[in-house]
Amino acid sequence: MMARSFGPFFVFAGLMHFLKTRWYERIVPPYLPRQRDLVYASGVAEIAGGLATMHPATRRMGSAWSIATLLAVFPANLHMALEPERFEKGVPGGRTTLYARLPVQLLFIAWAYAAGDWDS
Repeated sequence: MMARSFGPFFVFAGLMHFLKTRWYERIVPPYLPRQRDLVYASGVAEIAGGLATMHPATRRMGSAWSIATLLAVFPANLHMALEPERFEKGVPGGRTTLYARLPVQLLFIAWAYAAGDWDS
């Protein structure tokens, strides 16, 4: 049951890139070019991966795609943790939450893996 909730969650997360674009732009590391394009691309990637995990024929591909997406956006989470003074006021729990998000990404990767039914 929990594995099946990954798809809708990831679709929602992807949609947020289009609804809260400026917030996501702020967390893109400054050394990366074209921040808005990256925000949109990662939103599309999350939506695609989430949708793919919801259908048996594409579930494993969607799982692998989602894991790759989570790895690709990890630099944004790291950037937030390394520069907490820029973000802690806008994140509940502040600095602690920003650092806690790093290992939580491993949980999201495990959830994406479970959504792929790799063990069946």
